[in-house]
Amino acid sequence: MNRCWHCFFLVLAGLFFWSWGFHAHRQINRLAVFTLPPEMIGFYKANISYLTEAAVNADRRRFAVVDEAPRHYIDIDHFGDSAIFTMPRYWKEAVEKYGEDTLKAYGVLPWHLNVMYYRLRDAFLVKDPTRILSLSADLGHYLADAHVPLHTTENYNGQLTGQEGIHAFWESRLPELFSGEYDFFVGKASYLDNPQLAAWKIIEETHALLPKVLEVERDLTKNFGERKYSFETRGRQTVKVYSQEFSKAYHEALEGMVEQQMKASIKAIGDFWYTAWVDAGQPDLKSLIKYKPTEEELVQRRKELEEWKEQRLRVREHEEEI
Repeated sequence: MNRCWHCFFLVLAGLFFWSWGFHAHRQINRLAVFTLPPEMIGFYKANISYLTEAAVNADRRRFAVVDEAPRHYIDIDHFGDSAIFTMPRYWKEAVEKYGEDTLKAYGVLPWHLNVMYYRLRDAFLVKDPTRILSLSADLGHYLADAHVPLHTTENYNGQLTGQEGIHAFWESRLPELFSGEYDFFVGKASYLDNPQLAAWKIIEETHALLPKVLEVERDLTKNFGERKYSFETRGRQTVKVYSQEFSKAYHEALEGMVEQQMKASIKAIGDFWYTAWVDAGQPDLKSLIKYKPTEEELVQRRKELEEWKEQRLRVREHEEEI
């Protein structure tokens, strides 16, 4: 199977699912709005419908935009058993070690999160509300993807261990059945001292969950036999899916993992949005709720931004502002 299909192909059902499922991505982005401080939440709440719907835009671009697919994952185990600890955290160092083509072949998610942080910060700096919202929605999508264990491995759909279909099972079927029971309170957004290292911390913690994701499913399969699957009617089609009985047993055996990762996604999105805003000087977002700058204004602001970047001394020499 082509790697770029990894986020949304459900072999058993013959249906297409996007990473986390459309419903989960929208829910995660929407709830992230409520982590924001008073100075930000007014603007984000006024545009919450857009942020919710645009949460899936990054997936919709996967076949239309070159290099989009690798932004959603990293096959960290391709680089060795200890790669999660030894992989260079900064893009330039990673390129020097592995080459850009190799990195893109196996995913660039943690580095792309840093790129998106800088783009959002710059959008705040030039006070471009359209770009702020678009980038916020996309950054939310990539951060949610970073919390899916099967987005961190070459065995992304269990195809290397005879567990084909587990990807959509974990990130789509389980939230579809059980997310209504979750407690999504995560508290308030926090400032990140180093967004690039924060992105890698997410990948480290997510990847650590992978063995349990696979082992629990494999053990349950031995016990359930044919009861592992059932048939459901979706629209005019009857499709083969993981049975509700098997899904419940797997969900319980994971001990809250899916809920935990959805909540962690919500908190991380709020943290990244908040950090980008703070690093842009905390611009007044209330003034942008109904404001639409002219193209001439934006051109001038972008020019001033580039001039500022050229003159600015880099405090963190390894971080890239792409």
